Amino acid sequence: MGALHEGHGALIRRARRLADASGKNGNVVVSIFVNPKQFGPKEDLSLYPRPFAEDRALCKREGVDLLFHPSPGEMYAEDASVMVTESSLSSGLCGGSRPGHFDGVCTVVAMLFTIVRPNIAIFGEKDWQQLAVIRRMVRDLKIPVKIIGHPTMREDDGLALSSRNRLLTSDARRVAPRIYQALLASAMKAENETGEHPSVTRLRQGLKKDLTAIPGAEIDYVEIVDESTLAPLKKFTTQVKARALVAVRFGSVGTASVRLIDNISLPFRS
Repeated sequence: MGALHEGHGALIRRARRLADASGKNGNVVVSIFVNPKQFGPKEDLSLYPRPFAEDRALCKREGVDLLFHPSPGEMYAEDASVMVTESSLSSGLCGGSRPGHFDGVCTVVAMLFTIVRPNIAIFGEKDWQQLAVIRRMVRDLKIPVKIIGHPTMREDDGLALSSRNRLLTSDARRVAPRIYQALLASAMKAENETGEHPSVTRLRQGLKKDLTAIPGAEIDYVEIVDESTLAPLKKFTTQVKARALVAVRFGSVGTASVRLIDNISLPFRS
């Protein structure tokens, strides 16, 4: 959605490597579209940063072959009445606190795939739920594109790169890295806890406590889930890959707070 940063740069470079390795004179396409359909009525659509000149310069610097930057009017007819809905993976987490958000995501991504017709599409793992939902949509609708997830890119202090980071106050920016510190602590506990399996409840409670202690932070959700189905876990097993997902809000910008998401896999000793 624009306001590109080094995280997006990493996705573009990954795409460039894959395109060059294809042996078919592959091209790298970047779409930039602030999609109104995935913002709720009380969310920050009007405040979302749109530095298109900077975005275009980054794409040129990274060797992008085509930059697709449509207007809302070009993407949505005035009487548009069709939406793509995913009804399982999108029901909780960000979907629970942002009703309709993933309908907008699935609809616009399906439209972009139809227009651009890529062989491969790369999405960051920072928004793990979005990645899982898109994978499910592609599978169920038989869209001929391979979805590749790219590891979350971070600032030197651990804060996950996000276009919304620029909206943080100086005080919030100073403490926001504690989100990742709390996630790392949970992963270490899952790795080092004695006994047959670590307790999901205890890990979730500890993670929530650490996030609550961040000054100015308001927790949206803290969950430990099966990273494929996004179903909340009751216990760890060797058959399920677990992941902790969190969303935290800081302060206010105009009428909207700044909402940050992050996640981490939770290994454990079997």
